[in-house]
Amino acid sequence: MQISQGLLTALGTRMFLHNEDRIPTRSAVLVVSNHRSFLDPVILTAALGHPIRFACHHYMGQVPVLKDVVTTLGAFPLQEPTQRSQHFLHQASQLLQNQEMVGVFPEGAQPMVKVTSPNHIGSFHRGFAHLAWRVPVENLAILPVAIAAFDEQIIRSGIPLRLLNWFDPSEPLFDRPGWHPMVLYKRTNILVGRPYWIKPQQQQQYRGKQARELVANLTAYCESEIANLLQKSS
Repeated sequence: MQISQGLLTALGTRMFLHNEDRIPTRSAVLVVSNHRSFLDPVILTAALGHPIRFACHHYMGQVPVLKDVVTTLGAFPLQEPTQRSQHFLHQASQLLQNQEMVGVFPEGAQPMVKVTSPNHIGSFHRGFAHLAWRVPVENLAILPVAIAAFDEQIIRSGIPLRLLNWFDPSEPLFDRPGWHPMVLYKRTNILVGRPYWIKPQQQQQYRGKQARELVANLTAYCESEIANLLQKSS
């Protein structure tokens, strides 16, 4: 918390939190958010007022110094592709069972290497929804949160994309020319969506075709909720 708040102060980033009353306070919480900047985990932690354990890209756990930074901030880098899903489900499930707040960016790495407009949102991967229906937690809140910047600076970092390919050759986004862009927020709105609650009796329905339907519905709910919040903020 102190590191996140200190970093935002040092960068001169101002944030404005909306719908704070929607943040659950007595349950495990899975935070689902859009993702455009390296500052997203930092600003969400500061805005929600609680340490958040974010799942982050595999390469971040391979780069010296960067690995120390992300783990200090509470993130857990994902494993290589063959073990990624299993590792994510296991690690996040343990954290949620300990009543910690876990954060995910279901758009993946695409928005980080290709700059988009502040109100744009990409398609969501469904891994977080499988986690939500499987984790054995008494009451689990899925909390969609929109990060809507209205004053930002886009800079070209000194990191070529193909350098990252050396750390993670499995990521096709890194096998291209150019530089890794960086979005630096100056002012941004943090809009908390309506929580989606999952009860133990509902988790019993996570089987076969019904499981696929539950996962699709939860994914669509979070994607739609965040898209609506971004549209209202623009």
